[in-house]
Amino acid sequence: MSNMHPGDPNNNNKNKPEPPLGELIKSMQHFFNEKPIRGFLQSVDDFFKTPFPQGLGFPVDTTDNGKEYIVSAELPGIKREQIQLNIQGHLLTISINNQQIELEEDEIHQVFKQKHFRQYSSRTIALPQAIDEKKIKAYYRDGLLQIHVPQERGKIIDIED
Repeated sequence: MSNMHPGDPNNNNKNKPEPPLGELIKSMQHFFNEKPIRGFLQSVDDFFKTPFPQGLGFPVDTTDNGKEYIVSAELPGIKREQIQLNIQGHLLTISINNQQIELEEDEIHQVFKQKHFRQYSSRTIALPQAIDEKKIKAYYRDGLLQIHVPQERGKIIDIED
């Protein structure tokens, strides 16, 4: 038996359990402030800040309506001037170069932060024929890039006996 009394000044309440809710809150704070979890939560935030992760392409769809090929690319958050189209033979390359600099200034606390962000991604689409750059048309509206490539019909040659 312990000889400590509740009113005894030597009793530090070391053995007294915390209320269940207080213990839960303390555990949650500890969990979310641990470095691996904090890093994971930051990576989730970064994932949703960027339209498509680096190294991975962006969604591209190619359709053939009989008269032309239509190449569609979903590019949310990308500006028209960040898109570059390159044609080489029967290959169409869509490149995205997104560079941003964020500057935060707090003159009261004299804190200055500068964050550089660069995102480069490209996709190359092979079409069954050479592309005539004079006949190709591209449109960009509301994050959707559409490239119309007319189909060239070759001359049909009759085979003689």
